[in-house]
Amino acid sequence: MDAANSNHEALDAAARVPSAEDLDTLSRQLNRPVRDVVEIGARCVCGNPLVATTAPRLSSGIPFPTTYYLTHPVITSAVSRLEAAGLMNQMNEELGHDESLAKAYEQAHLEYLAVRDAIGERSGTGAVPEISGVSAGGMPTRVKCLHVLVGHSLAAGPGINPLGDRALEDINQWWTKDKCYCAGAWDIEGPAPSQDRSRHVKTQAVDPAIKQAERAAARAAREVAARAETDTEK
Repeated sequence: MDAANSNHEALDAAARVPSAEDLDTLSRQLNRPVRDVVEIGARCVCGNPLVATTAPRLSSGIPFPTTYYLTHPVITSAVSRLEAAGLMNQMNEELGHDESLAKAYEQAHLEYLAVRDAIGERSGTGAVPEISGVSAGGMPTRVKCLHVLVGHSLAAGPGINPLGDRALEDINQWWTKDKCYCAGAWDIEGPAPSQDRSRHVKTQAVDPAIKQAERAAARAAREVAARAETDTEK
């Protein structure tokens, strides 16, 4: 498959367009107001969002490589069970020994990049050179987050991400594509969340260059302290 021309997405263009109701539902699913959602990556059989598609550059200017964000509480909980059971470690071992699996996983990485570029064009973000070649979930050589891989499989459809597809099969005792699990999965009575109290949102308005400079200064300070400690021991 030519990654430059690939564009596998499970939903057609019309189904990917988020409505005001979709955004409200996403906020309820996540228990925080959603940000920078440009499309819906996958939907429940009832029509509710399963996956939010996020712009590759946030409105704050920060590059954002994680295109597909798993939002449905039932699925996220099920995938968390797989992670807790050690499935990621098992997958990493298999990637080191199974050449065909490793190649298919690398192809999934290239597919992810190609579709993200297409989403950037559709959303008006355009190219984001800071994350060029960087996908998500540990691709192309490791498994670091099953939620990302499952989100990718749901958004791309079967046969694209082998490990995401496998994780979807492994959660079928808790969730399957052909049944709706939305009833009672999130609050629909009260108002949708309008204030984000999560830790990371406090840094969203900070210029990325300032954040990079602060991290560099912190690293330099640690290095100076480490050298001073070594000199004292001598």
